[in-house]
Amino acid sequence: MISELFASENLAKPSSAAGMTLQNAKSVKYTVNGEMLARQGAMVAFRGNLQFERKGQGIGGMLKRAVTGEGLALMSVRGQGEAWFAHQGGNCFIVDFEPGDALTINGRNVLCFDPTLSYEIKMVKGAGMTGGGLFNSLFTGTGKLAVVCDGNPIVIPVTAQAPVYVDTDAVVGWSAALETGLHRSQSVGSMIRGGSGEAVQLKLSGEGFVIVRPSEVTETAAAH
Repeated sequence: MISELFASENLAKPSSAAGMTLQNAKSVKYTVNGEMLARQGAMVAFRGNLQFERKGQGIGGMLKRAVTGEGLALMSVRGQGEAWFAHQGGNCFIVDFEPGDALTINGRNVLCFDPTLSYEIKMVKGAGMTGGGLFNSLFTGTGKLAVVCDGNPIVIPVTAQAPVYVDTDAVVGWSAALETGLHRSQSVGSMIRGGSGEAVQLKLSGEGFVIVRPSEVTETAAAH
């Protein structure tokens, strides 16, 4: 059978070592030898001797997820084999954590990660209980994290002299050392995301970076 479908770039790559690699721009392959963690519903295929288990977050974590919709429902994958992960055709990126690194990521942008990374749902400081995306996932430790993003991400440097204001629906993540707070402005209410009245942005200040996506959350996408 002959088709461009079978081009070499589309074929599953053989495993050279345990852990995650990019299968292509839209999916991540994880060669499991022991255990790994992934977002529930993100696995699109697997082979080998693997077992799957829903992973609870405890009372606090589930409460935050129920209130904000921004929690992260996880599953553990154990055994020996290969699994592929993707989410709604989003672009995938692998972040390699070194000792001392800490990154805050929106739960909807997490795809899978090594069990050596620590994960905790944190309330965004200064955000109170209004606005969107107020609970995010703090990752620390050493290992790899796969992140998925609608479109090509925009990485904006943040400096003490130039804080950055971002749409709470568009933010993917930021350096964990940055200070956060909500910024309200009447003047730009009719210009941000086509809204009217008061606009609310997440203000990030300090030294680091923020990652945003060039697309807005739709009601359909937000439901998944």
